[in-house]
Amino acid sequence: MSLARKLSAEFLGTFVLVFGGCGSAVLAAQFGDTNLGIAFAGVSLAFGLTVLTMAYAVGHISGGHFNPAVTLGLVAAGRANPLDAGPYILSQVAGGLAAGAVLYFIASGAPGFAAGGFASNGYGDLSPGKYSLEAAAAIEFVLTAVFLIVIVGSTSAKAPAGFAPIAIGLALTLIHLISIPVTNTSVNPARSTGVALFAETAALGQLWLFWVAPIAGAIVGGLIGRFLNAPADE
Repeated sequence: MSLARKLSAEFLGTFVLVFGGCGSAVLAAQFGDTNLGIAFAGVSLAFGLTVLTMAYAVGHISGGHFNPAVTLGLVAAGRANPLDAGPYILSQVAGGLAAGAVLYFIASGAPGFAAGGFASNGYGDLSPGKYSLEAAAAIEFVLTAVFLIVIVGSTSAKAPAGFAPIAIGLALTLIHLISIPVTNTSVNPARSTGVALFAETAALGQLWLFWVAPIAGAIVGGLIGRFLNAPADE
C-alpha cells in the first residue's frame, strides 16, 4: 500500500473520529433547555462508534491509528514503522483540524451560537469536574496506556480475527465514560488540537498536557502490550 493512500486513510479516519465524537458533544449532548440531549453516555458511545466504523472502513489501508499517541505507542510495540510516524501524525492533526473547522461552521449556523469550550479538553477551570492538572495528567496517562494494551492485544496474531475494531471501539467508549468528567477525554492529541483552536477558552494554553500525557501513556502501554503478546520463544 502506498504511503499516500495510508496518509489519506489516516486523514479521513481522524476527520470522522473528531467530527463524529466532538460533533456529538457540540451538537447533541444538550438540546436547548430540554432533556433530549444524549449526555455523557451518548458522547462516549459516539467516540467508540466512530473509531470502530472507521477501523473497519480504512483500517486495512493504514492500520487505523487516527491518533498520534496510538501511532507512537504502536512504534514502541514494534507494530508500526518509525519512519511513517511523522507523516502519520501530520495527517492525523490535519484531519482533526479539518473536522474542527467543519464542525465550527455547522455549529455557528444555530441562532445565538457561542463556541464556549467547543468540546475541548482541560484541567482546573476547564475540567468539567474542575479536576487538577495532576489528576488530569494521571487519567490521560493511565487510560491511554490501557487503550494501547487493548489495541496491541486485540490485533495480535493469536487474537480472534476480525474482531479488533469492536474491542477497540468499546475500549474507547469505556475510556470516555470514565474520564469525560475529569478532562472531557482526550487520549488523542489530534482530537484535542482539532477543537482547541476554535474554543473560546484557554484551551490552547492547556493543549500541551493533552499531547504529553497521552503520548507517554501510549508508549508505556505499547511496551506492556509488546511484552504480553511476545511469541512464546522470546
